[in-house]
Amino acid sequence: MSKLPLVEGVLSYVKENNASFCMPGHKNGRGFLATDIGNEMASLIINCDITEVDGLDNLHNAEGIIKEAEDLLSQLYNSKRSRFLVNGSTSGNLIMIFSALQEGDKVIVDRNCHKSVYNGIILRKLNPIYVGSKLHKEFNLPVCMDMEELKGAIEQNTDAKAIILTYPNYYGIACDLKSITLMAKENNMYLLVDSAHGAHYGIHEKLPTNAVHLGADMVVMSCHKTLPSFTQTSYLHINNSKLIDKAQFYFTIFNSTSPSYMLMASMDYARYYMQSYGKEAYRNLINLSNKYKEKLKRLNYLRILEDKDLGIYESNLDTTRYVINFKNNVSGNLVLNYLRKNRIQAEMSDLYNVVLIFSPFNTEEEFQHLYEVLSTMPYKEFLMKDVPLLSYKIPKAYMAPYESLDKDKKLIKIENSEGHICGESIIPYPPGVPILMAGELIDKEAINVLKYYIENDIEVIGVQNGYIKILHM
Repeated sequence: MSKLPLVEGVLSYVKENNASFCMPGHKNGRGFLATDIGNEMASLIINCDITEVDGLDNLHNAEGIIKEAEDLLSQLYNSKRSRFLVNGSTSGNLIMIFSALQEGDKVIVDRNCHKSVYNGIILRKLNPIYVGSKLHKEFNLPVCMDMEELKGAIEQNTDAKAIILTYPNYYGIACDLKSITLMAKENNMYLLVDSAHGAHYGIHEKLPTNAVHLGADMVVMSCHKTLPSFTQTSYLHINNSKLIDKAQFYFTIFNSTSPSYMLMASMDYARYYMQSYGKEAYRNLINLSNKYKEKLKRLNYLRILEDKDLGIYESNLDTTRYVINFKNNVSGNLVLNYLRKNRIQAEMSDLYNVVLIFSPFNTEEEFQHLYEVLSTMPYKEFLMKDVPLLSYKIPKAYMAPYESLDKDKKLIKIENSEGHICGESIIPYPPGVPILMAGELIDKEAINVLKYYIENDIEVIGVQNGYIKILHM
């Protein structure tokens, strides 16, 4: 038995030198090696594991070099205040929720949010009003919040204190945030945006507009997903002066008191890179992405999601990722496995699609390898027998999620759970969007979607060997 399973596993993966079309954005370290200062930082990375000694400032009471770095970050994104998050976007989502909302508040929530948003709703004991997503029937994926449903939720819940949404979603689709910002302001609601996948937005005119520029009150960005910074690093941007002091208080609660200087330095480097090289780097990336998109589109068994496919959905697309959709009942999940066997690491797959995330540090050789592997793919070996259209219907809420915490629970087989109340949130990961929240009624539709994920070997949090928790009523 191996004595160092984690170390050996990581080293084995790195030595395979996979083509990286997934996070993190530095793409196997190339983002740091792209500049002289990044090279120097990489060569001293072990030495950079230091603590708050004289001259290095304190993240929780920034007055020196950390404050200077955060001020530069704020200038780049044009926020009133920006902070480095060492506990990931999860901590940022919790900070937003606790800063803007009080226990018992009603909040309008994009159902397509990450599980950390739902955890925040539970911890803050909020009463969520969910808004569903429009479904693209050809690509079989969630596009964006249903704007008519959102308008209805606002009209019927004028006492809601905030709107929480994702911009963009896991497929790189950005909703009409400008219109939603106006709706929030007109109804005196805070707008809190999880922009985990949008840290690069706005750096080039062919990318969607940055969420901070569009007027959201608070925005969280996972800079590690698309920028050259380490995993677990994120930015918090505060656009509303009323929330700055509260955000500082909850910042100290939800972030470690022993922050890693390696992580913080990488966040400063990501900001520096974007400010110094970002526009040109993304112009080159977009050109490279478009070049190989046109080549891939010639393959008659696939297509790639484009802006023209979103014409009726009031949204736009991030051109620095591919959502590859497979025709003729070809399984996206089986294609993902095929890519991995050919040393290509994609971000995720679903029934029909494979998602690949690019950054300026992907090489043309990687794109060419992707094209060669897909163009010689034995796609007829990856056919599905049954091709269901996944439903995104929101289950009926029996109680607020936090109310279920202290209730008695028991395990039950999934196939026997119809009509019971979900006792623990059930979340496929990725993308981390719940099928069922605790306190919701389990219906046949939810069971079918859940079985689909399990049958396709997708990890589902809240499932234990075919059993789920229900409330013992």
